[in-house]
Amino acid sequence: MSATYLMPTYNRQPISFTRGLGSWLYTKDDTPYLDALTGIAVCGLGHCHPQITEAIQQQAATLVHTSNLFGIEWQERAGASLCTAAGMDSVFFANSGAEANEAALKMARLYAYQQGFKRPKVIVMEQSFHGRTLLSVSATANPKAREGFFTLDDDFIRVPFGDIAAVKQAAADHDDICALFVEPIQGEGGLNTAINGFAYLEELQAECDAHNWLFMLDEVQTGNGRTGKYFAYQHSNARPDVLTTAKGLGNGFPVGACMVRGRANGLFGAGSHGSTYGGTPLASRVVHSVYDVLANSDIMSNAVTEGQFIRDSITDKLQAHGVSSRGAGMMIGIALPESIDCSKLVDRARDEQNLIINVTGGHVVRLLPPLNMKRNESEQVVERLLNLLNPLF
Repeated sequence: MSATYLMPTYNRQPISFTRGLGSWLYTKDDTPYLDALTGIAVCGLGHCHPQITEAIQQQAATLVHTSNLFGIEWQERAGASLCTAAGMDSVFFANSGAEANEAALKMARLYAYQQGFKRPKVIVMEQSFHGRTLLSVSATANPKAREGFFTLDDDFIRVPFGDIAAVKQAAADHDDICALFVEPIQGEGGLNTAINGFAYLEELQAECDAHNWLFMLDEVQTGNGRTGKYFAYQHSNARPDVLTTAKGLGNGFPVGACMVRGRANGLFGAGSHGSTYGGTPLASRVVHSVYDVLANSDIMSNAVTEGQFIRDSITDKLQAHGVSSRGAGMMIGIALPESIDCSKLVDRARDEQNLIINVTGGHVVRLLPPLNMKRNESEQVVERLLNLLNPLF
């Protein structure tokens, strides 16, 4: 396969898949690979889920695009379903998580403008990842993603993730903060969770309420059932003003969403924001179909059960070697000792175990399996991962 005409923006692995089904990917010669990454938390219902496939086929044969100059019935239905699931009031549909986050950050600026701020700031977290558009990459902590792009650093205040005292100190030091933006679990940063778990979100909301900031959650990776709740914040009593999501929202179809309630209600009006492809009939029908599957099945509870099984099975065997687990549901981090060389783990998992994984944060094996993975497949993930890790100790 030639990549001559493609910009070298990815370090692609030396493999290509031609089809997928459920928890499995297949190469051209039909070799099966157990997919414990799902396109980085995208295909939460597995590959080629029959209900999603049928929705795409039917809508593609009916109406793909009209533009947002006209009413779109499927967009109305998808919006109602998603806002009901999220506990939010209204939604803007985009094409990706980065675009959803860009909308949220633009909204924060508009919120500040309406209050007379000259150069407002948003609190974000160290080790965060919010996207690669100019504004979202400015909010992101990853130095490699930011280098060379003259990021808008003066617009953000960065504090340690999980440290509520640092947020309080930022509030004391700055009178130009308009919002706080945070991932409930830091996916790219190493599957980081706060010491007090999701209660951290309640502490953050209390600070936002006290200072009249927008409380904004990036659930691009944690949303759509990934952690065992439709959205991760629902493990707590917190309620965001702005909520973004993508990835599993379309089970592989590109779509993102930015939802609002509370202080963010009514900020955007006609002409405030837009997207040519946002919320097309096809994208919206897929969103509604994913919601229908998640809302009318036990898939999210299965994600909790199987995710805990995988975590416990790995740590039971390897905790004596300093291995621990983190995350929630089917968002699983297996943290290895920092002395372990993890640079070849992804390649070895693929080539030796036919297992698709990822390593993030330098030493954390990231597993993002389908939410509906079966027990015998979970057992295979454990067996193959142990075969990979045991020789390291």
